[in-house]
Amino acid sequence: MATVAEALKRPTIPPAALRALLWGVGVVVGWALLDAESFAFGAYWLIGIAFGVILQRSRLCFAGAFRDLILLGDGRLLRAILTGLAVATVGFAALEARLVPDPSFGVNPNGPHIQPVGIATIVGGIAFGVGMVLAGGCVSGSLWRMGEGYLASWVAMGGILAGLELANHTWAWWYDNDIRERSALWLPAELGFVPSVLVVLAGLGIAYLAVLWWESRSPRMPAVPPPTPLPPMGVREHLERAWQAVMSPQGWSYRTGAIALAVVSIIALAYQVPLGVTGGLSLWADNVAGWFGRSALPLKGSDLLAGCTPGSGGWMTVRGATVLGLVMGAFGASWLSGEFRLRWPRNPSRFAQAAVGGLLMGYASVIAIGCTIGAFFSSIPSLAVAGWVFGAGLLLGAAVGVALIKRLP
Repeated sequence: MATVAEALKRPTIPPAALRALLWGVGVVVGWALLDAESFAFGAYWLIGIAFGVILQRSRLCFAGAFRDLILLGDGRLLRAILTGLAVATVGFAALEARLVPDPSFGVNPNGPHIQPVGIATIVGGIAFGVGMVLAGGCVSGSLWRMGEGYLASWVAMGGILAGLELANHTWAWWYDNDIRERSALWLPAELGFVPSVLVVLAGLGIAYLAVLWWESRSPRMPAVPPPTPLPPMGVREHLERAWQAVMSPQGWSYRTGAIALAVVSIIALAYQVPLGVTGGLSLWADNVAGWFGRSALPLKGSDLLAGCTPGSGGWMTVRGATVLGLVMGAFGASWLSGEFRLRWPRNPSRFAQAAVGGLLMGYASVIAIGCTIGAFFSSIPSLAVAGWVFGAGLLLGAAVGVALIKRLP
């Protein structure tokens, strides 16, 4: 028989459930505040939440994809990203076909990231590739690691903001001497939709095979042991297993994360614009510079360009809402899985390295009109040539970055 004390004992809320409740309340409050200002802001806050959860759970980082291939001969992450690009390409093409049923008229769809192709694209890709390897993460990678507690990523973000504002002040030179003279090359305008999709998918397939070839000539990575067979389970066990699959510290596979990211970007484009983060960060950096009378916005001619541009005025845009949601989503995913903690780099020089890498990425993001998300993952599926040129620059820059970090203490 239960004692009086046991009978009166109050049931306790499991810590994991309490953390989930608190984080959920934060998500709802953030959505309500942004939605009150604009429905689009609230929508992209939720898109950003999904963005951050996906990146943190799958450890999806574009810097790691290029760096690991070159440094370790490990192409698993890059192959997953190529798979995600293929999924996004099919979805983007279907949406673009509705926006511009006849691309032969020479009118590009409004929303997709179809940037001009020129010297700025190449220089931006190379500089970004070097910077992301030095910083240990691209812009989106730095954001989700900020939400996970990496202090070096916070320093990298300081460098990114400084680089963005420096590029804002030198934008007019790039625009007058290169960007204004270049065309935004959209494949359907030259080939039609179906051939363009087939060309892009073929290009991604060739890149996938090239990564496999590179891996075959590199030292083999340790084999992943097969999963242990599961015993018979009831409904409760299945639910517990599902929760563990979503929130365990082991996380998701790279391919799962890349495909999920592609789906979220398709949803974002269906509403307004695909995923992108640097436009919002650039606006914030310039607003801070404006406190000291050093504002550079609006950028000359940027209203005529597609991609991740900062706009001007105010503090919040759909890009800014995406950034806030990304950090919140990554924080929630790491907190609920027990992975959140403040992390200091072992070598203090890592902070300087992160700052320099961030500075390069920030500057490159402005002149290339996007980062690995806006100018690569959202540009190639938009059937834009610029995404391929930027990606080639990323590969070259990452190779330079790897050579540099091999020489650093």
